[in-house]
Amino acid sequence: MDESMWGHLPLLVRSNSKESVEYILQALWRTRTTGLDSADRDIIRDMLQLPTDSDLDPLLVCLRILMRRCVYENFSKDEIHKLFPQEVSPELQRLLTLLLQKFQREWRDDALKDQVSLPRLKAMTWNMANHDAESTDHVAVINLKLQDDTQSLSGETEVKFQLAKDTMETMLRSLHYIRNQLSNTGDTSNGHLQGPETS
Repeated sequence: MDESMWGHLPLLVRSNSKESVEYILQALWRTRTTGLDSADRDIIRDMLQLPTDSDLDPLLVCLRILMRRCVYENFSKDEIHKLFPQEVSPELQRLLTLLLQKFQREWRDDALKDQVSLPRLKAMTWNMANHDAESTDHVAVINLKLQDDTQSLSGETEVKFQLAKDTMETMLRSLHYIRNQLSNTGDTSNGHLQGPETS
């Protein structure tokens, strides 16, 4: 973290209670994907006796960075104090370390639930065919077979769509790229790419 950001942490001392700082951290975690609403901002600003959001925002950014490091980096409960440089007062270090330790496991569990499991691409095939007997425009019929590893039973899904000739080549390049990206996220020893087929 940029050293200049640490200068905002002492504003927490204005809250005059551990419970207030705990409320602020919990509110920040609860709104980690949406951001604080105006009501939360007003409550926190009143707790810290800050007149404007321009005083509040740098502190909130600093706290969010601290919280993310505590949750997503490999800090054990006993190592959280290492997040702070010497310029943060021992009193503030103790308070924040205590609270971060208190919530670390709960927040890590929440973070695991936040992760979206992407389905793996098992196979991709396409057929070249005339759209109809009177048309000279060719289309590609794309079939994707996706495997969802989060489902205990058959988690396969098939997706089919058509592409006109003018967009087919661009889409095929994109599909190859997507296929490679998805294949890198899991075991694809049984995955395969086929095509084009004739019809």
